Amino acid sequence: MLKRSFDSIGWALPVNSSASTKERILTAAEALFAQRGFEAASLRQLTAAAGVNLAAVNYHFGSKDNLVEEVFKRRLDQLNNRRLAALKQVTAQSETTLEDVLGAFIRPALDLSHDGGGGLFMRVLARAFAEHDDSLRKFLSDNYGHVMRQFTTEFAKLLPGLSKEELYWRIDLVTGALTHAMSGFGIIQRKSDVSETTHREQTAEHLIRFAAAGLRAP
Repeated sequence: MLKRSFDSIGWALPVNSSASTKERILTAAEALFAQRGFEAASLRQLTAAAGVNLAAVNYHFGSKDNLVEEVFKRRLDQLNNRRLAALKQVTAQSETTLEDVLGAFIRPALDLSHDGGGGLFMRVLARAFAEHDDSLRKFLSDNYGHVMRQFTTEFAKLLPGLSKEELYWRIDLVTGALTHAMSGFGIIQRKSDVSETTHREQTAEHLIRFAAAGLRAP
């Protein structure tokens, strides 16, 4: 069990008053975790941002650990369902290319990052690895590791010359590049005369070409 404590520094976030209490708590928690990390985000900050009291947090989540996990589940369940559906579609084709599989992995993630708070969530995800929280990493592996294993199986079929260890190295680097692109920290930002949809597709195309070249490298 993770051991986390809340501090007493007040901080407020704008929230949608029409959303359910649980959704308001999750939205506030996501923003707080993105900005301050898991340890530093306080109970007072969370309740003020969500416009709720402590009893509501305890009722819906029971503990901070459960709240952290629910923040991840809200986004990752949707993301990975879309990824698996896209993977099923491309592998059902008569011929599947490396770019097809990369597209099934990358495009749903980029869609999420531009879909109502997805960019914030990517910063939360980056925090999970930056803070070296072993319990949270185990939660992510236990609940979502199967998705990455399915993609790895398809990559292995298309790249038979790579050893298992080398393939894992390259997939890890591709995942890092994707996370960077999703977080919005990159130096290439959307131009004012380019639509969000066009910019997202340009990002996907560049990233797929980059990843394919890296995976195929000798």
